[in-house]
Order: sequence, then structure tokens, then C-alpha cells
Amino acid sequence: MSAQDQIKQTVEANDVVLYMKGTKTMPQCGFSSRVAGVLNFMGVDYADVNVLEDETIRQGIKDYSDWPTIPQLYVKGEFVGGCDIITEMTLSGELDQLFDSKGVQYDKDAAEKIREANA
Repeated sequence: MSAQDQIKQTVEANDVVLYMKGTKTMPQCGFSSRVAGVLNFMGVDYADVNVLEDETIRQGIKDYSDWPTIPQLYVKGEFVGGCDIITEMTLSGELDQLFDSKGVQYDKDAAEKIREANA
């Protein structure tokens, strides 16, 4: 199976997927840590893919999304963005709206606490 096929299969089989450096319990870069931290704090059930384990996936995800950086968040098969975009969406409430519209479960109180802490 090609890297593109593997990525497509993973993205389509999971409601929320984070391609990151490291894992959700042990991120290995600050940007991955920030996005995983947001998802973990909000109680989102997501699949994590450690791009450091497979160079073909690390490059393949950049080609798949036509986005040059990692982490990359996918919700219901759609590319949402990287660290800066996810941070902005979290603080503006757009991430909540996206999760609501896609039927993704998360802790609304936790999302509000993130915004309050960053106000």
C-alpha cells in the first residue's frame, strides 16, 4: 500500500486524526504538543500518527494535504490545519463550531476554559 493510500485510509477511518511528531501522550515538538494538548484537554477522541516513525508518511502527509508543516489535523476526512490555525480556531470558538457541525464529541467547558485562560 502506498503512503497516499495509507493516509487516505487512516483519515477516512477515524473521525479525528492528528499527524504529529511523537504521540498524543508524548509529543516530540512544541507545535505537536500544543495541538495534542488542546485536543487532550477538550477530551476529543482522536487517532495520532507519529510521522517520525515513517519517513514515507512524514513526506506523504505533506503531499496529501499540500501543506508543508506538521502537525496536521483532520476532522471527518477533511484537512483543518496546522498548529497556528488550530490555535486560532480554538481561541475564536471556530473549532467548537466545527466539532459541533461534524458530530465530534468534546468537553465544551474545557474549550471555554482554554479561551478564558488566553483572554
